[in-house]
Amino acid sequence: MDHTEKWLDWAIELQSLAQGGLFYAKDEFDKERYGRIREIAAEMISFKSGITKEKVEDLFCCEIGYQTPKLDSRAAIFKDDKILLVRESNGTWSLPGGWVDVNVSVGENTVKEVKEEAGLDVSVDRVIAVQDREKHNLPVYAYKVCKIFLLCSVLGGCFEKNIETTESRYFGVDELPALAEEKNNEEQIRMCFEAYHAKHWITLFD
Repeated sequence: MDHTEKWLDWAIELQSLAQGGLFYAKDEFDKERYGRIREIAAEMISFKSGITKEKVEDLFCCEIGYQTPKLDSRAAIFKDDKILLVRESNGTWSLPGGWVDVNVSVGENTVKEVKEEAGLDVSVDRVIAVQDREKHNLPVYAYKVCKIFLLCSVLGGCFEKNIETTESRYFGVDELPALAEEKNNEEQIRMCFEAYHAKHWITLFD
């Protein structure tokens, strides 16, 4: 992260400390102080980003307990040496996927997201990579995200109109469209191609 964004590091750390304090503190006065620290962290993010304080609090200040990264799963599906991407409402393209719901496993979530966004029934075959989003994707978020890329095989189904995506299409590695860089970039797509072609792929993590 660029040093000019150090303020975001501080805001994130303040939020994490406040969240832990709110969960573990016994004294009501301490809880009040931790609550104010959390508000300050949200105000810092809002002031610097232009996002409303209410929206920041919704994204940043709704969890309880020890703070951990959010999980995001992405499915890599291939056909004729091309990878499946879905088109978002803003016109950019991404691997099917999304936040992992609290009541399902990473694999189950991946199957669910592919069905919702691409209309396909898939099996999850292999973990390609587990990545710290902050090291790979822009813009930097005010919360930490762990991205999990999984190689999947199609069992059936076809694209159906839905509220999240407008179409799905397969692309060759050298004909990629405008990507939703905040979700997946060219480096990550090429990594999926490498995993698909590898006879013995070793899961990457960083």
